[in-house]
Amino acid sequence: MSHWRKQQHRDPYFRQAKEEGYRARSAYKLLQIQEKFRVVSKGDVVVDLGAAPGSWSQALVAMVGPRGRIIALDLQAIDPIPGVICFQGDMTDPEVQAQVIEIAGGHANVVLSDAAPSTTGVKLHDHVLSIELARAAFDVASRLLDPGGNMVLKVFEGEDLPGLIRDVKQAFHPVKVHTPPATRNESWESFIVARGFKGGR
Repeated sequence: MSHWRKQQHRDPYFRQAKEEGYRARSAYKLLQIQEKFRVVSKGDVVVDLGAAPGSWSQALVAMVGPRGRIIALDLQAIDPIPGVICFQGDMTDPEVQAQVIEIAGGHANVVLSDAAPSTTGVKLHDHVLSIELARAAFDVASRLLDPGGNMVLKVFEGEDLPGLIRDVKQAFHPVKVHTPPATRNESWESFIVARGFKGGR
């Protein structure tokens, strides 16, 4: 068994995801963010960007309940999830963004992005790509969210992060940078948790 596989099997969140039917251990990051910040409510319209393989959307189904709606988008195909509208496309493409907005009916209560670039191992390069994805999600959120809406963005730490946080703080209050316990120790990702969209789109 490879070193990576051994690590996976020792990872309690990996095992828990298998037992509870989640497609990836990342579900627990969202569940922990939700427990701490209550970003999603029953009946919400939620847009899940960078959604493949779909573990966040799986967790969202219970959070929004039968009156809610979930729209999941990723560059990779997402296997169907009951109660979720899944489609494939590039979240940085303006045409795809327009599709998301149309499918959501022109408004949403929550925009989430767990999107991450295909990492190269070059930290600065990966960081820049991560911030580009986060800014694309922020743009979608700015155009879609109702006043008071919430947003969660995955980011890789680095020199461009403070500028993004500053911009998010102009559009939301309160804003926190949070690393859920389910994040792997060796990871350099964090999440910007932004609540209370000020509106004005």
